[in-house]
Amino acid sequence: MLLFLQSIVSESKILGIFATSNEKQTYIMNFLEEKILLDGVIKEGNILKVDSFLNHQIDIDIMRQMAYEFKRRFRGVEVNKVLTIEASGIAIATLLGNLYDVPVVFAKKNETANSTDDKYMSKAYSFTHKKQNNVFISKPYLHATDKVLIVDDFLADGQAAHALIDLVHQAGGTVAGIGIAVEKGQQQGGRILREEGYRVESIAIVDAMDWRTQTIRFREQPERKLENTQLKTDDFVF
Repeated sequence: MLLFLQSIVSESKILGIFATSNEKQTYIMNFLEEKILLDGVIKEGNILKVDSFLNHQIDIDIMRQMAYEFKRRFRGVEVNKVLTIEASGIAIATLLGNLYDVPVVFAKKNETANSTDDKYMSKAYSFTHKKQNNVFISKPYLHATDKVLIVDDFLADGQAAHALIDLVHQAGGTVAGIGIAVEKGQQQGGRILREEGYRVESIAIVDAMDWRTQTIRFREQPERKLENTQLKTDDFVF
């Protein structure tokens, strides 16, 4: 069932409204959906801009909550490395790596004078920049024993995610899961990755948006309780 959302600001609470066949119900959105409705901007062409808190200016509290949410959703999954692609996924990956207490690696798009020739290479088309990127990771930073949690800020057609998966497989490692901040549900990336057997957890899934009315329709997701998360109690600050 899809959520048909409108923002209602009352006593600092934001509620999503969705309709069933018989009645209208109220759904309390998660923190990222709330933030998108408050501070996100839909540009012509239905491009969602979240650069005020996610991929230009960084809201540390939102990043911290995303890290907690990914750790909660992947509870019970063994992870010994967090992997992302430069640049917008690095902040999320860093806070998540801190929670897991594991190394964070990011795939680079541009070679520099000190780039090693001993590296894993793949390709990913950027729909944002309309170009094909070579992405790489130096071989010492990925191993066959790695159980890798891939994270990124956006998932659209899945080009970046598939490039990262390819790099992990080249090293002989295992993809433990894929964590996405915002999935564009109207595009095929999430569906393809799930059909391929990968566990994809997206905090917010946008199924439709309209730049003229500045409205967004999120996909309903099952509520996940905090119990048995394997998070240390001192990971939380109240």
